[in-house]
Amino acid sequence: MCGIAGGFWRTDTPLIERRLTAALDLMRHRGPDDNGHETTRTDAGTVAIGQNRLSIIDLSERGHQPMLSEDGSLVIVFNGEVYNYRELREELRALGHRFRSDSDTEVLLTAWAQWGKSCLTRIEGMFAFAVHDRRAQTLTCVRDAFGIKPFFYSIEGDSFVFASELPALVELRGTVPLPDLQRAYDYLVNGEYDGRPQSFIAGARHLLPGMLLEIDLRTNRIGEPELWWRAPVPKAVDLSFNDAVEAVRERFLHNIRLHLRSDVPLGAALSGGVDSSAVVCAIRHVEPKASLHTFSYIAEGNELSEEKWVDLINEVTGAVPHKVRASAQDLARDIDAVVTAQGEPFGSTSIYAQYRVFKLAKENGIKVTLDGQGADELLAGYSGYPGQRLLSLMENGQYTSMHRFVKNWADWPGRSYKEAWMLLGRATFPDAVYLRARKALGRDAQPAWLKTDVLRDAGVVFRENRISLDPANKGRRVIEQLAHALQQRGLPHLLRHGDRNAMAFSIESRVPFLTIPMAELLLSLPENYLISDTGETKHVFRAAMRGIVPDAVLDRRDKIGFATPEKSWFLSIAPLIRTWLEDADNVPFIDRAAMLAAFDRVIGGKVPFNWQVWRWVNYVRWYSMRIGGRAGHA
Repeated sequence: MCGIAGGFWRTDTPLIERRLTAALDLMRHRGPDDNGHETTRTDAGTVAIGQNRLSIIDLSERGHQPMLSEDGSLVIVFNGEVYNYRELREELRALGHRFRSDSDTEVLLTAWAQWGKSCLTRIEGMFAFAVHDRRAQTLTCVRDAFGIKPFFYSIEGDSFVFASELPALVELRGTVPLPDLQRAYDYLVNGEYDGRPQSFIAGARHLLPGMLLEIDLRTNRIGEPELWWRAPVPKAVDLSFNDAVEAVRERFLHNIRLHLRSDVPLGAALSGGVDSSAVVCAIRHVEPKASLHTFSYIAEGNELSEEKWVDLINEVTGAVPHKVRASAQDLARDIDAVVTAQGEPFGSTSIYAQYRVFKLAKENGIKVTLDGQGADELLAGYSGYPGQRLLSLMENGQYTSMHRFVKNWADWPGRSYKEAWMLLGRATFPDAVYLRARKALGRDAQPAWLKTDVLRDAGVVFRENRISLDPANKGRRVIEQLAHALQQRGLPHLLRHGDRNAMAFSIESRVPFLTIPMAELLLSLPENYLISDTGETKHVFRAAMRGIVPDAVLDRRDKIGFATPEKSWFLSIAPLIRTWLEDADNVPFIDRAAMLAAFDRVIGGKVPFNWQVWRWVNYVRWYSMRIGGRAGHA
């Protein structure tokens, strides 16, 4: 787990290494254990790449990066972990390769030398890396299948630069950062972020999950991002439910074993829900005598507190519990630190709860944690995607099953019969009808607090990005939605939260649900194995964990996670929040007076409290810190 940065410059200047060093300094938290960079000058231009290392596997200097291949023709900087590195190393040794270290970086570099791009589907891990092939004169940038590890890049004139975090990329670019107005709109109005190539900074782009990008250094040709893995939407396999349960159990325990490989202390984030509880219990199942520490955020009040579930899991596994609580005053104190850690605006104050969990882990000497992220997007979690399930039943001609499913689904807490049919409409309405429905529900695409004329003149499109239904996926709409959530809108921003919060405290956060074999297995199953006919989410996984996770947890019908009492927090510090929003004067496309009036209506109880308030606060704070008044470095 590290921070990487670098690029290619057609024109060599003394600023290159200075900017690279400065960019790496901005990401020192990502890798405080080691640091290095490598510069290669040719007739075509200059390649400079560097890395800050967080030492996890092979703590010796033999794991130093940038790492060169044995013949010196390849140079790599790598952020992440290859969990099956031991198995790959033996396979490569059988092909005649020799190894100088015990690091997974050397295995990745050798695998690239042996198999090229085809090595990527062999890897069970998380990664963002850049390989400079000095012989072929190429620079190839790669991001893992799910986007667990970040990769930003930018094309500036005759240069190409990349970095793990936006501030480092801005430093490498040497230009004044400007906001991407489409991203600002998408976030502020629709709550959408991290699912598209554009970042919150104009010209700074994400390399999307499962993609690679190659630069031909001789011609300075930057290819289009190339998809090396896409979440599939296959036809359902002919597999009995019991056989599926066995396959899922075997794959999950295999993933846990691999994700426990570490040469440093390891712990687990525990919210009390099915996913994190399964991770903790599976660790104890495969390592009965291992030292096990858990880290939990405990919300105040009976409504949100998961403490009794956290205590149950710690008791049955013999784990050492560590708990943290937070208040509105804590949020006020830490808000700038969290905004800085995240680098870009984010969804809700629950991300602050996660930030405090990683802070707690750091204070207790933990360098690696395992987390349950990704299970909802693989197993039809949350509310089970009822709209898509109804559409699948309808497309398969199972009309009587639709009513039965909705009745069963609505029996669970927090659901209603009407809601299921509304979600079917949301999935199927044409754009024009959908927009009218949104407006009727008070979700205006052009709210009064936005200066829409400014955004319109900049080419901003005032609509929500919706999933287009592919005719090829008829009858598999839940799987289609999950595949979209895994790599586009949904999981990418959750993984960003975890990565930035963990790395702010120099911790590697591992997500054992997210491997290609696990995804391909789960996405191939019949939909009712994921969301059952009785409305149970994660149906096959709950069955797979029987005997490993307590039945009381597996039979839970509610889910809270790292939820915070956002409404009560905001009400208690409303005057302070209002002063934060006064900085909206600095944001040229926000009408400050209209925003403050809308805020007052929410705080005064005249309109329902919603996440919109946090998006106002978060964007204005981020803009003031990262854009407003900030000069670039020439």
